[in-house]
Amino acid sequence: MVADQNRAAADGLYPPLEAYRHDLLDVGSGHRIYFEESGNPGGFPVLFVHGGPGSKSRPAHRRFFDPDFYRIIMFDQRGCGQSAPPGSLADNTTSHLIADMDALRRHLGVERWLLFGGSWGSTLVLAYAMLHADRVAGMILRGVFLGSRAEADWYLSGVRNFIPEAWAEFARDADQPLVEHYRRLTDDSAEGVAMAAAIRWCDYEARVTDVAKVTVSAGAVSAQEMLGSVKIQLHFLANDFFLRPNELLDNLWRIENRPVTIVQGRMDMVCPPLTAFSVARGIKGAELCMVANGGHSALQPDMAAELCAATRRMQVRIRL
Repeated sequence: MVADQNRAAADGLYPPLEAYRHDLLDVGSGHRIYFEESGNPGGFPVLFVHGGPGSKSRPAHRRFFDPDFYRIIMFDQRGCGQSAPPGSLADNTTSHLIADMDALRRHLGVERWLLFGGSWGSTLVLAYAMLHADRVAGMILRGVFLGSRAEADWYLSGVRNFIPEAWAEFARDADQPLVEHYRRLTDDSAEGVAMAAAIRWCDYEARVTDVAKVTVSAGAVSAQEMLGSVKIQLHFLANDFFLRPNELLDNLWRIENRPVTIVQGRMDMVCPPLTAFSVARGIKGAELCMVANGGHSALQPDMAAELCAATRRMQVRIRL
C-alpha cells in the first residue's frame, strides 16, 4: 500500500486498482461494446469517455477517481479496444456513440452520472449532455475538441509551424488532401502498405501530442489494432465527425445548472486552449483550469494532478 501511495504521489494519480466487472453490451448493428466497472459499487457513477476517435480505455484511466467515492464506469467505443467487431466502420457515427452511452446508462441502472472526457471524449460528452441533460450531474472536460473543420485543419496542417520536420515526413508523397491520402493507403491491399501508413500516421500523432517524444509506442498494440484505430480516426475526419458546422458551440446554452470543470494544457498542440476558453465562456458558471506546463496527454503529471483535483472538487458539487 505504501508503494502504491508513493507511485500515486509521483504521477499525480490515485493508486492502481482492478475492475470488479467486465462485460460486453449488444448495441445493435452487429456491435458489442466493452465496458467495465471499478471503485465503489455503491458510489457516485462516473463515466470515463476515451479519446480518438479510435482509441480505447486503459487501466490507468481508472486512477483519476477516488475509488471510495466513485463507481467508475469505462467503455470502448464502437470498433475500439475490446469492443467487437474490432475496427468496424459500419454504423459508426457520433450519433451512434451517443446512443451507446445512454444504452449503457440504462443497462447499468444509472439515473444520473458525472461525465469525464478528454479530446474526442470531450466532444462526445458535450454532445451527450446536449441531448440528455437530465441524465448529467456534472462534467469534467480535458483538451476540449469540438470537431470543427478549423480544428482538424490545425492538426493536419497548422501545427507544422511548430514541428516542421514531423509534418514533412507525415505529408511525404501526398498528392491529395491528407485524409484522403491516408484513407487510400490504409485501404491498400498490397502487403505492408496499409500498415506502413498507419505507423506513419501514429508517429505524427505522437510527435504532435508531445513534441519532446519522437518515437511511437507501436509495441503497445497489435498491428491490426493500430490499423483499425487509424481507419476509425480517418473515417470520422472524412465525415467532419458527423457534426454540423458549429453544432456544439451553438448549443452550449443547453448545458446549464450543472457543474462543469475544464482542465486545459496551455501547451496542448492537438487541441489548442482557444477552444477550451470558448467553451468555458459559453457555459454559465464553468470552471476553467489552465495548466501552465500541460500538454495534450491526460497522464502527464501536471495534467493528471489537476484532473484528480477536479474529480475531488466535484464530489461536493454533485448529488445523487
